[in-house]
Amino acid sequence: MSTADSRRDRGVDSGGRDVELELRDVSLAGTLTVPAGSDGLVIFVHGSGSSRFSPRNRYVAGELNAAGLGTLLFDLLTAGEEGDRALVFDIELLASRLGEVTDLVRAEAEWIGYFGASTGAAAALWAAADPDREIAAVVSRGGRPDLAMPRLGRVRAPTLMLVGGLDRMVIELNRQAAAAMRCEHELRIVRGATHLFEEPGTLEVVAQQARDWFLDHRPAPPA
Repeated sequence: MSTADSRRDRGVDSGGRDVELELRDVSLAGTLTVPAGSDGLVIFVHGSGSSRFSPRNRYVAGELNAAGLGTLLFDLLTAGEEGDRALVFDIELLASRLGEVTDLVRAEAEWIGYFGASTGAAAALWAAADPDREIAAVVSRGGRPDLAMPRLGRVRAPTLMLVGGLDRMVIELNRQAAAAMRCEHELRIVRGATHLFEEPGTLEVVAQQARDWFLDHRPAPPA
């Protein structure tokens, strides 16, 4: 990862920094924010047709930063790839890239969580099912965890699924996914919200519940 940030800088408040994430086969752009004293880093996994500039994800990230949590928002695909619909919905590819990014930034925090939106939630859960990767918690916003169905039984990270109360098809898909999960998990319905949580106050509910889920499930500090 090419960035001036490192854990030795964590005694100083840090705004978002542009980073280049050098993976095996591709370089991806991201924005890393590590507040002073932060011990955890939440990696955001955007949905199809979105990017690291998603205003909804950026809002949630800001609320997590205000609570002292670090965040990384990054593009899952390059500019040359994002127009390829096959790649946009290639959950296994996206999860593989997320896994590489996770390993790359592991030194930035004592624990890592995932926040996935729409199809990004499937990639987050697919990656979290890797037995060699410790993920503290996962939050899904309007997610499609059903797209990770073959891997859901292997997920160990406590998972919160937030779905809009008016997003009826996605509610049912989340219920089906929840039935396949063996880890601690919870499906919560945000009243009055549609798929994108554009209704007044609904995104604030998502941010608050995501913040509390990550804080409640962060690992205890070593004795």
